[in-house]
Amino acid sequence: MTRALIIVDVQNDFCEGGTLAVDGGAQVATDISDHLDEQAGTYDYVVATQDWHIDPGAHFSETPDYAVSWPVHCVADTRGAEFHRDLDTESIDAVFRKGRFEAAYSGFEGVLAPDDEVPTGEQKLGAGEAESDEDLLTLDDWLREHDVDEVAVAGLAADFCVRATALDALQAGYSVQGLTGLTRGVHAAGTAEALDEVEAAGVELVR
Repeated sequence: MTRALIIVDVQNDFCEGGTLAVDGGAQVATDISDHLDEQAGTYDYVVATQDWHIDPGAHFSETPDYAVSWPVHCVADTRGAEFHRDLDTESIDAVFRKGRFEAAYSGFEGVLAPDDEVPTGEQKLGAGEAESDEDLLTLDDWLREHDVDEVAVAGLAADFCVRATALDALQAGYSVQGLTGLTRGVHAAGTAEALDEVEAAGVELVR
């Protein structure tokens, strides 16, 4: 088995102090970094996703319902879209950005970020206008090119983007683990429902 860890959206806007903070988001960044230190040998690859919004339409709202509409967050080329400083980006092999012009909850809707852009935002992060998404590798493309057949999913938020990524990974034919200790959700009830849903669908939940 070739195994990859998918780190979903551990970005400043989803952590404390961000515009759409998840309670415990910064701790997830730290815990994933510790997990990578302790379990590095169990992964052949580590990839990460970023919300990377330019104009996602009704996904942004001045009166969000926190279900299908949200405050402005993770705008491309801003600090809010950068990975949280406590996330170990040195271990990341590839980054996939999603949601430039749509909501895009699943990491499998993301496309490969340019190689010369630093995930921590130490260089200027461009919005990628030069190429259409059709010209870029998707997460599924990249995993298949690297012969990955098993993925573990962690990150933010459990009841939205982690859930969607895990379900899409299953649909794409991967064996999927959900690392429940390395995620937090927006809504407590919604998180419990999401974990039940993905487990019923075939995701192996691992603490």
